[in-house]
Amino acid sequence: MLRQVAISCLLVSMALSAAARTRPRYGGTLRVETEGDPWTQRGGLARRLLFDGLTQEGSEGDARPALAVRWTSENSDHRWQFWLRPGVHFQDGSVLTAAVVESSLSGTCGANCPWRAVHAAGASVVFTGDSAMPNLPELLAGDDYLIGKSGVGGTVGTGAFEPAGFSNGVLRLAASESCWQGRPFVDAVEIHVHRSIRDQWLDLSVGRADVVEVSAEQLRQAREQRLAVTASGPVTLLALSVPGSGGLGNSNLRAAIALAVDRSALYNVIFQKQGEIAASLLPAGLTGYSFLFSVDRDVNKAHEVRGGVTAPPLTLATEGRAVMQLAAQRIALNLHEAGFNVQVTGSGGTQHADLALVRLPLESNQPRAALEGMLRSAGVATPVETNTAAGLYRVERDFLETHTLIPLLYLPRAYAVGGRVRDFSLSPDGTPMLAGASLEDAP
Repeated sequence: MLRQVAISCLLVSMALSAAARTRPRYGGTLRVETEGDPWTQRGGLARRLLFDGLTQEGSEGDARPALAVRWTSENSDHRWQFWLRPGVHFQDGSVLTAAVVESSLSGTCGANCPWRAVHAAGASVVFTGDSAMPNLPELLAGDDYLIGKSGVGGTVGTGAFEPAGFSNGVLRLAASESCWQGRPFVDAVEIHVHRSIRDQWLDLSVGRADVVEVSAEQLRQAREQRLAVTASGPVTLLALSVPGSGGLGNSNLRAAIALAVDRSALYNVIFQKQGEIAASLLPAGLTGYSFLFSVDRDVNKAHEVRGGVTAPPLTLATEGRAVMQLAAQRIALNLHEAGFNVQVTGSGGTQHADLALVRLPLESNQPRAALEGMLRSAGVATPVETNTAAGLYRVERDFLETHTLIPLLYLPRAYAVGGRVRDFSLSPDGTPMLAGASLEDAP
């Protein structure tokens, strides 16, 4: 009997010890490295740590309460009213008010807002539109509509972390003790910016970094090296932006470009079979109709569609990442075979180029809101009012037939973490959720 009691006590002690080891601990500094700018870059991870939106995206793509606790629509979705969460403070101690939200959103998107007007109404914010806005709650969860205000020393938000300084390429964020969602586990996050993927992986291997990026084309290599990788689904659209004016104002030329691009080579060779080949604005798993858009290359038909029309010499620009430059070079070769003279330019200045290879984030897991967000990224501010697969397909088809944006691939976002990081996860759009992460060796 005594032996059984001793064994039981030992098992209970072991269980308590294991629970203590896995329970999140407060304290420590989480060290993150990134290749781009985490502050100004769209989808930059620092923005989600400092700022919140009126809504946030649920796992099914639905809008869930954030700074707004509830909302209603009237007049066939032409008017929306969002009631603010009470007792929320910015990181400088000031109170979140409807007037501040109105000011923040009014300066966010200018003429490209999904609404015509926004104004404060007591403890609520009212949006009105000339057209119906059925997707507004989902759209407000996006990166473009996060709420911030000017404070002492810079812009402040209501998020889990607050700015604590930037020097020598390191952005330091401190845990916000008064965050409405509760204090994060780590005391601080240090984000080392403009670090190459090679240097990030080296720092992870020697313990100088806790979270590093894994680009899509290196996912297989990272797994072969047994890095602890967390990857999202397809959340970033790689696409060719083609202006509908100037030298490419002829729609037949744009159609020929769409036919000439070899998506399979980009997928198989450059991006190492990660993500999925795409000729649609939304990924296959979100709509079920993406197969209706052809991904096949047809150079002969490209020549036929051109009908003898000669395009002027063209420039193709993209961001500075080596893989994007390599993809642009491959596309230039494809277009040369179809009779186009294309020169790949250096990084930056894509707004002055004839063509641009761009990456566009998928802003929602809800198909209708995702399609509207993607169209807005392409410069089309028309609300998507239909919610049926057939209706969404028609909207997407009509836009893609202009060939002003040519989808190529859908890519995942991925990160590798060090051994001391616990409870690391990604949001539906692939952004690291660092507020919920903890460090095993925290003091």
